[in-house]
Amino acid sequence: MAEHGTGRLNQNLSTVTTGVVAGMIGFASSAPVVVQGLGGVGATSDQIATALTVLALVQGVITIGLSSHYRLPICVGWSMPGAALIAAAPHLPGGFADAVGAFLVTAGMIVACGLVRPLGRWIAAIPKPLANAMLAGILFKLCLAPVLALGAMPAAAAPVIALWLVMIVWRRLWAMPVALIATAAVIAWLGPAVDGPSTLVPALDLIAPRFSWEALIGIALPLFLVTMASQNIPGLAVLQANGYRPPSAAIFVVSGLGSAVAAPFGGLSVNLAAIIAALCAGPDAGPDPARRWLAALGLGLVALLFGILAGLAVSWLAAAPALLVETLAGLALTGALASALAAALTPAPADDLPLARDGVLVTFLVTASGVSFFGIGAAFWGLVAGGALWLAARAGPGR
Repeated sequence: MAEHGTGRLNQNLSTVTTGVVAGMIGFASSAPVVVQGLGGVGATSDQIATALTVLALVQGVITIGLSSHYRLPICVGWSMPGAALIAAAPHLPGGFADAVGAFLVTAGMIVACGLVRPLGRWIAAIPKPLANAMLAGILFKLCLAPVLALGAMPAAAAPVIALWLVMIVWRRLWAMPVALIATAAVIAWLGPAVDGPSTLVPALDLIAPRFSWEALIGIALPLFLVTMASQNIPGLAVLQANGYRPPSAAIFVVSGLGSAVAAPFGGLSVNLAAIIAALCAGPDAGPDPARRWLAALGLGLVALLFGILAGLAVSWLAAAPALLVETLAGLALTGALASALAAALTPAPADDLPLARDGVLVTFLVTASGVSFFGIGAAFWGLVAGGALWLAARAGPGR
């Protein structure tokens, strides 16, 4: 009996450790993208530190709470594609306050998906090739940053990219942590580029939201669609593929409310994790599916710790040249770009029509162009233009 108890304890510790490692990898991959995104819509270093602190704390509390209550490996994170979206957003007339208003609206729409079942089904009915083409267009510019950095600052960028490439071949999951360590060495060599937050302990000041049509249509709606299509729906699919029946309505409501709490502090939406969820819900987290929820607890604990140290993380990233931070973000998003392109270019047989393929291409090109009309960003117009061609294909002769 003692040996059995010891074996069970060792297995539980191993499962928790899997979640801790998954959390470390997740934050190493996503923090540079979020910092880049919030800075792109006008947040100061202090505001970014506050946003990361609150986001991580909210993420940790929701992950631990939902996983403990349902005894399922429910992993909550923030949306890297969403952060890339706001980084590419056009200039907002009200600055960061406009983005905060958009974050609040996005949170409300996520809650609505949990409360109004047809809304969730409508989002799921958006043609996946179009949604993925929009996502690929959003990610494209950021993923060019490593190449641009090689041209502009080869001595600083080359070691980071080279080590990342080596780790992609050898131990893919550790590629971003190693790239971060390499970046730290480069920063120490170059010396600080800019000042970071005024304090390592963020003041957690609230930001009064401002609502504008440009932010609502250019940020809130695309952020909602990207969050649902690239995070929440795949996250549910990962859990289902591992034999779980996740409470989707409760997850949407709780994560939406958590997003609403984070928004006034400058935080974008939190959502189901997909890649990290695969680590915590799959066989790597342990042989007993009923005990894998402990991996989510490990992830939640890492999130709480990161929230406490977020000021230090932002201070470190602020010390790096901007293009080097963009390089980190671009490296972190290459996998997401590859997946989005593959999904966009492999439609179901019923949708494999010339005009539908044109719609996918137009969605990608318009979104990647970064153009804006009437102050509304390219992601929205890409979906509109591509969607029009898609609908024309479905309604055309012979359909």
